[in-house]
Amino acid sequence: MEFMLNSAFAEVATLLMLAAVIGSIGLVLRQPLIVSFIAVGIIAGPSVLDIVHSEEQIELLSELGIAILLFLVGIKLDIKLVRSLGAVAVITGLGQVAFTAGFGFVIGLMMGLDPVTSIYVAVALTFSSTIIIVKLLSDKREIESLHGQIALGFLIVQDLVVVVAMIVLSTLGIGSQEGGGGMSVLLVLAAGVALVGLVVLFVRYAANPLSARLAQAPELLVIFSIAMAAVIATVADVIGLGKELGGLLAGVSLASTPYRETISARLAPLRDFMLLFFFISLGSTLDMTLLGDSLGMALVFSAFVLIGNPLIVLAIMGAIGYRRRTGFLAGLTVAQISEFSLIFISMGLTLGHIGEEALGLVTLVGLVTIAVSVYMITYSGQLYDRFGPYLSVFERRTPWREPEGEFQHSGRTFDVVIFGMGRFGTAIGLRLQKRGLSVLGIDFNPRAVHRARELGLNADYGDAADPEFVGSLPLDGAQWALSTMPRHPTGLSHEDSRHTLAQVIRAHPFNGRIAIASHNAHESEELREHGADMVLEPFQDAADRAVDLICGAEELQRTPIPTIAPDETPDESS
Repeated sequence: MEFMLNSAFAEVATLLMLAAVIGSIGLVLRQPLIVSFIAVGIIAGPSVLDIVHSEEQIELLSELGIAILLFLVGIKLDIKLVRSLGAVAVITGLGQVAFTAGFGFVIGLMMGLDPVTSIYVAVALTFSSTIIIVKLLSDKREIESLHGQIALGFLIVQDLVVVVAMIVLSTLGIGSQEGGGGMSVLLVLAAGVALVGLVVLFVRYAANPLSARLAQAPELLVIFSIAMAAVIATVADVIGLGKELGGLLAGVSLASTPYRETISARLAPLRDFMLLFFFISLGSTLDMTLLGDSLGMALVFSAFVLIGNPLIVLAIMGAIGYRRRTGFLAGLTVAQISEFSLIFISMGLTLGHIGEEALGLVTLVGLVTIAVSVYMITYSGQLYDRFGPYLSVFERRTPWREPEGEFQHSGRTFDVVIFGMGRFGTAIGLRLQKRGLSVLGIDFNPRAVHRARELGLNADYGDAADPEFVGSLPLDGAQWALSTMPRHPTGLSHEDSRHTLAQVIRAHPFNGRIAIASHNAHESEELREHGADMVLEPFQDAADRAVDLICGAEELQRTPIPTIAPDETPDESS
């Protein structure tokens, strides 16, 4: 089937409409845009609709999209952030990269790939999609959890590996240029050092004052950022280092400015839009017959990424002292490959190191692993409930890196146990304690636990979604169990984790009452049906209190309570 369009504009318009339709279908299936974009590329390619004929224009937009993507990677690589990486993130990140690449290389050789192609495919399997993982963890309100923070840490390490891989490929590209002898390599590397030197000088003397001046007009700051990405990418390409490395350097040049988050947030939609053309360009070069020939091999590699990568992370985290549940949940975040995997393979294809078969193979692995891992992360709690009992081999007898995970107050009884030590939960805990009640707070955000302890509350790290942990708490002597957690779907069925918590508490020796925070009347009715004795509605309750004060009702004598600032303690995430 072939559609003939009479202009590049009509062609792009058709591609955008196709992307909107496929993206809408992907949204219904809860798939990230990357999967939809890859599907658009394949459907628009020569093997299906054959829409793409303006190859030069599409390629230009594709290259600009890659430059912006790598610019946004570079802008996150603040030197201060790199220095602050914990040993856990470094060990887990580098360990996962090394083991995944090693096993992937062996699997490639066993499947009949040549050594060079095996190396490329193995390295491509090590990169996970930061965009997808952050989105999924944010939707599940797990971005501040222990396993979420660890996952973000080793994703930063993966980004650093991406930088190194791009530099290595750029160097290989220099050596493979026509007529490129040792002298030309040295000249290009010298030019590269000079470019890096200019970037360092820019960061040292010009980045902050210039960005501060441009920030007075936010639109101009965005245009300047895009210009930096394009110009430095162009310079790097001209001297032989490649546009990808140039885009990274452009991002690094602005990474230490106070406006990097603003730049990143404003460029993210443009990145997503421009990347569409990268995947369209990618799809237009794919031969569906080659994809069919690679299907069996792609399924083997996909199984390795979906099962092997999480087990590698689980084993490493267990060996260095984490609980199997934390390792399992963190490991699921690397059960897919990313857009960088495809860019990496495309660079190898451009350099002539590998053939189109490798590109088709990795594209198929990307489609399968990204699509499946979305459901794995979404259903992470249920998966752990199913497989957790079989994972004890990955946990040390004493998981010493999670001392807060072991209940610190055994033998004590508490009047009130609060699940969720964000601003609302902590404020309630402090006021109850002022009234003479003993309070224990529970949260799966280590920073929230630390903040509550600093304010004088008894608090422990733990996940309210883990029935085994909830069962270990001293609920038998408590008068109240209080949940301030927000609505938190536990899976695609949208089962509310607060319902599950109420059921788990009732299943254990507990003679007290259950109070749960709600934010609307519909939720309140559901919570009562699932066992809540009292439903707190923070906004309604605050409004009632405000009306009483405004109408002259007698004001209660207040005892000074520490204020919990929004930037100090995040919203409830337990």
